[in-house]
Amino acid sequence: MDQLLNLLRHNARTSLEDLARELALTPQEVAQHIDELERNGVILGYQAIVDAEKRAANFVTAVVEVRITPERGGGFDRLANRIARFDEVQSCYLMSGGYDLLVVVEGSTLQKIAHFISEKLSTIKGVIGTATRFRLKTYKENGVSLTHVEKAQRLAVTP
Repeated sequence: MDQLLNLLRHNARTSLEDLARELALTPQEVAQHIDELERNGVILGYQAIVDAEKRAANFVTAVVEVRITPERGGGFDRLANRIARFDEVQSCYLMSGGYDLLVVVEGSTLQKIAHFISEKLSTIKGVIGTATRFRLKTYKENGVSLTHVEKAQRLAVTP
């Protein structure tokens, strides 16, 4: 069912009939597969991809690199789960390399994100450092291009 997942990731609003046609199944079979994927926790939810520049309410997105001290008996998981529960946190990933967690944070202003990082995130026991970068512009989100690429116009050739 990887093909079904790929189709749903591309457009979760595709009708059962269109999915069935693409997969050479009946709409009922597709619905059963989707129900099974949801029951088994493979599909956790459905979301819209939003163009931040066209969104009515302004908001700021930051990517925070977080270095933490792993806990005995819990490793990174307990602390990462604690951080992920904050409302400001949109995503939280365990990473390899120079930092441990990559945390995507959203807020209505730059100051609110700064306050979250300095007053909530950085004060958690086990957090030993953060580095914050702010999103300036989005070109692609979850596989969807957010930019219009204009076709190159050929210049007229003159003698």
